[in-house]
Amino acid sequence: MDVRAHVSMVFHLDKCIGCHTCSVACKNVWTDSPGAEYMWWNNVETKPGTGYPTRWEDQMNYKGGWELNKNRELVLRSQSKGGALAKLFYNPRQPGLDDYYEPWTYRYQDLFDAPSGDDQPTAVPISQITGEPMDIEAGPNWDDDLSGSPIYAENDPNLDRLTEDERQMLFDVESIAMMYLPRICNHCANPSCVASCPSGALYKRGEDGIVLVNQEKCRGWRACVVACPYKKMYYNWQTGKSEKCILCYPRVETGQPPACFHSCVGRIRYMGVLLYDAERMVDAMKAPEASLVEAQRNVLLDPHDREVAAAAEANGISPKFIAAAQQSPVYKYVKEWQLALPLHPEFRTLPMLYYVPPLLPVMGRAGDGIYEHEAEEFFTHLDKSRLPMKFLASLFSAGNLDVVKAVMKKQMAVRYYKRAQDVDDVDAAKVQRVLREAHLTPEQAEAIYALTALAPMTERYVMPPIQREEALDGFDMPSCSPEMCKGKCGLGMTQAPQRGA
Repeated sequence: MDVRAHVSMVFHLDKCIGCHTCSVACKNVWTDSPGAEYMWWNNVETKPGTGYPTRWEDQMNYKGGWELNKNRELVLRSQSKGGALAKLFYNPRQPGLDDYYEPWTYRYQDLFDAPSGDDQPTAVPISQITGEPMDIEAGPNWDDDLSGSPIYAENDPNLDRLTEDERQMLFDVESIAMMYLPRICNHCANPSCVASCPSGALYKRGEDGIVLVNQEKCRGWRACVVACPYKKMYYNWQTGKSEKCILCYPRVETGQPPACFHSCVGRIRYMGVLLYDAERMVDAMKAPEASLVEAQRNVLLDPHDREVAAAAEANGISPKFIAAAQQSPVYKYVKEWQLALPLHPEFRTLPMLYYVPPLLPVMGRAGDGIYEHEAEEFFTHLDKSRLPMKFLASLFSAGNLDVVKAVMKKQMAVRYYKRAQDVDDVDAAKVQRVLREAHLTPEQAEAIYALTALAPMTERYVMPPIQREEALDGFDMPSCSPEMCKGKCGLGMTQAPQRGA
């Protein structure tokens, strides 16, 4: 058993209101410099929708992530050992500026220099790349709330799993179902971006699993941009280097939540430590698509198990990290309650960002258009929900409907259980029956409700306030090479040195 510690996250989508506060907070902190204008390390997409960059989920086009070859070996989709050199200077599979958007600002001086008149002066939009006037035709959240049109939504790659009747039901004018999907770098345990880097600039920190870019080593080959299936690697056209979300690690190291977590209005974000067995990871990523979620859960270890804790400490993991893992809200959502699911596990990168699928757009039953508050009726009509189960399964379980249905039943059972405490329209026997069918106990239902609706920041964000030097004390850096890290795993190296991080 090779126990590793990994910083992990959960986003509870039933609480996301699509306000984009997280995106703006991240933008103001990290990507307001020249060359990074088009980057949004944190963005919030409307689903169904094509996302940012456009159709990033279509790996038939972008060739990101891992796949199993004929010998059942994990290989990169984007390149082979022999073909990497041929794609070193140009890879046609990477998104272009049109797939993101051309960033713009406004010529504000026009407002001050406009002559007096009856009309309100306006500022002309200009490109932040060329400086020339432009017509705005796209943006990072251009299809937000469908932007008054279902065109973007109809081109969502996840809709390919739906039948024509299901698509028609989803896009009914009066009851179209939408959800919000906030995205940051998943800081995967098996990152394809790290494996693809020709210069060895990308690496995972051994003590917490955060994926970073060594700016001194990066040569701007952009193999990482192609290899990342979530398209959370970016190329800075000003510096000629790759950049990505660094999970605000200078804040994390001092016990503070990342900027996007701290600013979240809906309090949807949870952060904690997971312990996992590195020896099982490769076999788990080779599992059939329908079994990938369960395989990923099996990699995670119980931090309360004495043998696991002892093996973790023997492997150099700080006692403070082990204690944080034992209090981790992420472990509860992902492993204990099995409510949170990875985004597109079929990419086989073992993402360490998990999502609780949204219940609200699913509740509105097709047919009469009402919101179903009877749990038993909800269970019966899951296949006729406004947001089809096949769509959610395509996002979070590689098409396995049973996994998503189990999550929906648990969420509805918790809601039904709490409703019975406040409204006299549910009898106790029915509540018990609903909880049994959802495989929950009353104690678990109370705990889920408390962490979802009542938990303060100190319970949603559980990381030890620990400086990195202390975390590295006595750590043997099993996941990094001495040449790369000089014994300190890149201590002091950051992709944004001008900010003094």
